[in-house]
Amino acid sequence: MSQGQKFFDDLGRVMNEAASMADGVRREAETAFRGQMERIVNDLDLVKREDFDALRELVSRQAEDLDALRTELDALKSGKADS
Repeated sequence: MSQGQKFFDDLGRVMNEAASMADGVRREAETAFRGQMERIVNDLDLVKREDFDALRELVSRQAEDLDALRTELDALKSGKADS
């Protein structure tokens, strides 16, 4: 093997190791960032989507019931006023 080929083989090996190390650093940074974001979100005490949707549905039904009761009350008030 000539001196030039050995140099390029060594250079290629070093570049591969550097790329592998950079990928490992990237994965470690992503893991640390993801863990930190999960802690922040948990500290915010956010409501789960399922709970939010269930509460929104309940409020919607209650609004419909309230409108029906208001209509019924208006009808009763107008009936007494006519009497």
